[in-house]
Amino acid sequence: MNSASILKFFISFYIVLFFAYLFGPLIVMSITAFNSAGFPRLSPWDCFSTEWFGVLVNDARMMAGFKNSLIIGISVVLVSVPIGLAGALLLAQLSNRVRQVYYTLTISTILVPGVVLGISTLIFWDRMGMMFDVDYESFFYDGIFLTIIGQSTFISAYTMLVFMSRLQRFDPVLEEAAMDLGATNVQTFRKILLPFLKPAIGSAAVLAFLASFENYNTTVFTIVSESTLTTVLASKVRYGINPSISALAVIIITLTLCGAFVHEILKRREQAKELALKKEEKTVSVKSASRGLLSNPVPMMVLLIFVAGLTTAWMARGYDVQQCKIEVSEEKRKHQAELSKIRRVEMEKKLEAQKTDTASPSTVTTKKAAPGTNQYGNIFAPTNLEGQVESEETNPVTKKNTENQYQNIFAPTNLEGQIKSENE
Repeated sequence: MNSASILKFFISFYIVLFFAYLFGPLIVMSITAFNSAGFPRLSPWDCFSTEWFGVLVNDARMMAGFKNSLIIGISVVLVSVPIGLAGALLLAQLSNRVRQVYYTLTISTILVPGVVLGISTLIFWDRMGMMFDVDYESFFYDGIFLTIIGQSTFISAYTMLVFMSRLQRFDPVLEEAAMDLGATNVQTFRKILLPFLKPAIGSAAVLAFLASFENYNTTVFTIVSESTLTTVLASKVRYGINPSISALAVIIITLTLCGAFVHEILKRREQAKELALKKEEKTVSVKSASRGLLSNPVPMMVLLIFVAGLTTAWMARGYDVQQCKIEVSEEKRKHQAELSKIRRVEMEKKLEAQKTDTASPSTVTTKKAAPGTNQYGNIFAPTNLEGQVESEETNPVTKKNTENQYQNIFAPTNLEGQIKSENE
């Protein structure tokens, strides 16, 4: 084994470890969605079940939050993408000295914590509502509107960065040529610049939607009385969760992989068309594109998931979930009964050992009292008063002596003579 093979082995091991670190929690969480246990867990496994997907669909609070997240995400895309595009176009037209100041101002919203943005948005629109003297039913106090505005303040900066990276490869000579040929500014933007920015627009829209969909810090303050998917999940995690959250993770992961798979297919087809136009050999280019598609990890992962799903469905044809739950509950009951029996036997053994130790005088250990405390050893025993009560009822003198018997037992002077005798 030479050094090159050793290096290749360690690189492969590191790559496997890295992807296991990234996708391991997702895989474990996806598997817990099919466990019938009431808490998301992988071990011990109870029964294979898909009931948590039904629980997720029937959760009205979760579905309402998901609906609000979709509405907010689409609205944020419609607001943030035009703002980011306008900011990037304006930044491209400024001089170098002014560009730095403008860039710092527009990017500063990304550096501000989301908590500050949420609180400031809430306070600002509350003051605006007080200024116009509107009631609490207006849009100034609407949680969805405030969330859209609050998220757009920093997500538009993300979209601007995407457009800036695309505009750096744009040649302004194309716009000048279009203007020289008689095109207006609107026609130049629509026919020259907009087709060039089409990939950036798609990327910015996806980025804005995902950033809005998963945002929590700003949303938790601006949503007011409404709720989104992230706030609902946060409350469920705080007060207790069930595997329906794992079912939601499975759905999100599946949709993400399907979207990546479709995007990869479309991208490969575009590359195949470009190769066909360049080489005028469409069949060869399509075959090479299909081989590249199979070598891509994303389609292979989607294919493996699809095959695993079909295999699981085929093997679970005669599987009865309710019968499995009954068997599992019976096993748990038997196991609990065995544990109770073992504990009871151990307790009986301990009691027998204590009785044996108490009955045998040879094993009894006497504890030596502290010097000077023997005369008060049993003054609080309940049996001390049995004979005294009878004698006090018949003899008044005994009653008087009994009253004075423990009168000064806590006096400090009682220990003076004892200390002297102990020292001697």
